Amino acid sequence: MTRTPPTTVSPVRLWRWRRNPLRRHSDVVEAWIVLATWVLALVGGVLAGVVAAHASDAAFSARRAQMHTVSAVLTDDAAKTPLAGTGYDDGRVWAAVRWTDADGSVHTDRAKVFPGAPAGSRLTVWTNRADRVVSAPVTGAAADLQAALTGALAAPLAGAAVWGAGWVVRSRLILRRMAEWDEEWKQIGPRWGNLSGA
Repeated sequence: MTRTPPTTVSPVRLWRWRRNPLRRHSDVVEAWIVLATWVLALVGGVLAGVVAAHASDAAFSARRAQMHTVSAVLTDDAAKTPLAGTGYDDGRVWAAVRWTDADGSVHTDRAKVFPGAPAGSRLTVWTNRADRVVSAPVTGAAADLQAALTGALAAPLAGAAVWGAGWVVRSRLILRRMAEWDEEWKQIGPRWGNLSGA
């Protein structure tokens, strides 16, 4: 008795796009959903990344526009040693400062200075429109890097969201197709035995 070698079945690529008698309308719809999902995930991800980077850069520019530098004077001697910090300190200490606006109004606030700075020392601080001392704005390469990182984070998140939505739609389509096959089998299944005996 000769044995026939097992046949290998190679997958047919892009079968949903080719004409064949077994292809259903739902197969074509599924193929378009898969294609649209990948295209929208890629394009949407890139677009979301670019928009997020521009929005981040615009936010930095808007913040910079609301701030300005003033020349201030220390009103008291700064502490000689910084308080025990959390590990994120830059080694500076908080001290009271005073400055005069162009209109002659005097303002006081607290700013970070180097330890041991004597009273009367001059320093430049950033203030907002409410004449409160604020941290220096992010500028130059640091702002560009933060904007780029924001875009790099937003791009895959947006792409993943689009891909997830496409996956949900495709899963529902597959469930619907399985239900249709089940209904068809309920109609054809009982007749199957009769066809084979004919």
